[in-house]
Amino acid sequence: MELCETYRIPHSQLMGASAGGRWTALDRAKALAWAAWKAAVCDGCGTRPQEWDEQQGGDRYAYVAQTSRCIGCELIEMESEQVPEGAEGRGVRIGLIKQSS
Repeated sequence: MELCETYRIPHSQLMGASAGGRWTALDRAKALAWAAWKAAVCDGCGTRPQEWDEQQGGDRYAYVAQTSRCIGCELIEMESEQVPEGAEGRGVRIGLIKQSS
């Protein structure tokens, strides 16, 4: 369904059915279910409340925290410390550019 959302096509078309690109009732139901599933996902940690709730088949210890470091994010944070405060720093965006070999 993520591909269907990205390309804005019905699921039946993605699966190879030739409905002329029209959305069937089943396509709409799948799209609505996908939207509801995405809305239930925490934007902070990426989990859903049901995964933690034992009364809904979840587990209080369903996940463990793991620390990782992204060197790219580290570089962006280091560079962001150099951006001036106030008007001079407004609109400044920092990104990574691939080094040519």
